[in-house]
Amino acid sequence: MRIVITGATGNVGTALLGALGTGHDVVGVARRLPDTTAEPYLGAVGWRALDLGERHAEQELAELVVGADAVVHLAWAISPTRDDPPMEQTNDLGTGHLLSAVAAAGVPHLVVASSVAAYGPAPRWAKVTEDWPCDGIESSAYSRGKASLEHLLNRFEASHPEVRVARLRPCAILHRRAAGEFARWLLGPMVPAHVVGDRRLPLPLWPDLRAQVVHTSDVAEAVRLILDARFTGAVNLAAAEVLDADALAAALGGRRVPMPRPVIRAAAHAAWRTGALPLHPGWLDLADRAPLVDITTAGTALGWQPRYDAVSTLGELVAGLRSGAGGASPPLAPPRRDGAVSRLRSLARVGPSHQSQS
Repeated sequence: MRIVITGATGNVGTALLGALGTGHDVVGVARRLPDTTAEPYLGAVGWRALDLGERHAEQELAELVVGADAVVHLAWAISPTRDDPPMEQTNDLGTGHLLSAVAAAGVPHLVVASSVAAYGPAPRWAKVTEDWPCDGIESSAYSRGKASLEHLLNRFEASHPEVRVARLRPCAILHRRAAGEFARWLLGPMVPAHVVGDRRLPLPLWPDLRAQVVHTSDVAEAVRLILDARFTGAVNLAAAEVLDADALAAALGGRRVPMPRPVIRAAAHAAWRTGALPLHPGWLDLADRAPLVDITTAGTALGWQPRYDAVSTLGELVAGLRSGAGGASPPLAPPRRDGAVSRLRSLARVGPSHQSQS
């Protein structure tokens, strides 16, 4: 097949290049290009540097996707810095440009990365199926963005029934190679990445926290199966296990400090406002209120089963943070190992380092 992949240098995009192998004509689209002499970015992959949210992007995309058998849309600004393009430009305008290009070119199959974050709240320990309403979590910009994406896809399918649309709804997608990306999203200058996993590191977690994760390689395999089967519809993706606060602390390797969620949220907001930490409290709201998901459809419709369990997946990310793992693309660059002086200089910058998630 001829496959165009947006966000091809990110966590899932990089894994998908490896999962697809050499039997396809693949074009990778990214705002910042990778090192094309390194695996898996070399070989049969052609590259196009393009910011999907720019005004001229729609025309370029229309030319790029002509003749494609499938387009896989992975590009999304998850937790951009204050110096990156605005989230709305990348996510809303960028997706709109791509959908217009797909329709104009008559691409027969579109695979879009949505998220479990698109779902509205559910009973705390219940697992929801793909028909659960995509109402989002009001206090999380990421969740509202993914819910809006789902509604946009509904309108697109109604207007273009000739395009087969598949929607991935994974939970948190983790990989050793994504350690640098997660360090930049979560830790900032206050917490060096290599101290994660140290038993002395306190982990403030609220009592009824629960979480699901999924390995990046398992998500990439799901995309490959979707492409092979020309699958249409939505599919939840997660490892089988649900982790509570104690299990999360054990997997992360730190020392759990039980604390009420409002206290943690207030501290996180203060840290984000000052630039001490990049993590906006909207992510805590999402972690608390996003529903757990049932993965039966992935098994029955695609024959997909997660190869990695939740504990080993988290452990792999921790190992990557401690060792400074990364990839040969800007999104997956390894965590920085700044000294104390460099970290203090970073803290001297006034204001949030990352865009608001409120």
